[in-house]
Amino acid sequence: MNSPLLTPYRSTALHLPNRTAMAPMTRARADDTTGVPTPIMTEYYTQRAAAGLIVSEGIWPHPLGKGGPGVPGLTESAHVEGWRRLTRAVHAAGGRIFAQLWHVGRVSHPDLLGGEQPVAPSAVAISHGQIFTAAGPKDYVAPHELSAAETAETVRSHATAARNAIDAGFDGVEINGAYGYLIAQFLSDNANLRTDGYSDRVRFAIEVVEAVAATIGADRTGLRISPGNPLLDIVESDPAPRYHRLLDALDGMGLAYLHVVQSGKYAALEDLRPRWNGTVVATCDGPEPGGRGQAERTLRAGLADVYAFGRLFLANPDLPQRIASDAPLNPMRTTGMYGGGAEGYVDYPRLSDGAGRGRTGVSPAR
Repeated sequence: MNSPLLTPYRSTALHLPNRTAMAPMTRARADDTTGVPTPIMTEYYTQRAAAGLIVSEGIWPHPLGKGGPGVPGLTESAHVEGWRRLTRAVHAAGGRIFAQLWHVGRVSHPDLLGGEQPVAPSAVAISHGQIFTAAGPKDYVAPHELSAAETAETVRSHATAARNAIDAGFDGVEINGAYGYLIAQFLSDNANLRTDGYSDRVRFAIEVVEAVAATIGADRTGLRISPGNPLLDIVESDPAPRYHRLLDALDGMGLAYLHVVQSGKYAALEDLRPRWNGTVVATCDGPEPGGRGQAERTLRAGLADVYAFGRLFLANPDLPQRIASDAPLNPMRTTGMYGGGAEGYVDYPRLSDGAGRGRTGVSPAR
């Protein structure tokens, strides 16, 4: 039986040779001082150019949006030049790549921001856990509440970073509205306690998407959401009505895609797919990487048009080829996830390397 993951996908915005997208994954290999991509990052993405679509690791669109050491930026000409070298290499290898704009909001620390306080919709700190800095783990701090003027400037910064992404050769951008970061903080019950116009919790997300789409075109703009996800101390007590309003506001814009992360108790894909008339990219999150079977069931059920793999693409640069040939998958390693050099980053074997079917893999790609 042919896998739906290997069939081409065409929409007004996307022309993909297959439906296996590479989900955004932080890898922390950029120059930590400048935020400029490094040569090894070019090798990493080029290895994975067989994906139907690559979504880059999160990139900060504002200097106060950085979420960890080695996270890259898209605010300066040096960033644009660094990314341009990378996108040229991916395109030369036959790939397509979107930049993910990732403002982390309160999920940061003064050590990462040159001494500045993180920002958020309200001055509410994450109540538990720590963030990794160059000096080691640190407790989260109370963020600075964005003023109305600062909120508007943050919206504009997303649009500017999107223009930089296109200038750098990216095929489009994905706005990160998921996983407890800034847009998700505005969407949440407990991180957004505002009493001004942004007490309408969907307003900031809509403004960011509209600003980016107006700058680079809706057909080059995607949005990622993770409705009901409790990560990073986020509470959405009743996510369905909130995300219905968000989709109702955005559905007619002609966005490149909506990327829905299925996690938690809310059946987001089943509920939101009928409300979205454009392309849906799905990721099913959980303690174990979503496998081929789960992805194929999602596509065959019509819940998504494209499926984004995270950790499986990390360990298997040639994932579409492995799916096509039922080859074993490389096992994930516990080292090299964040920061460092080649180990755990660009040294996973590919079938074309002569790594051998069944010698390096742990299970078939199913």
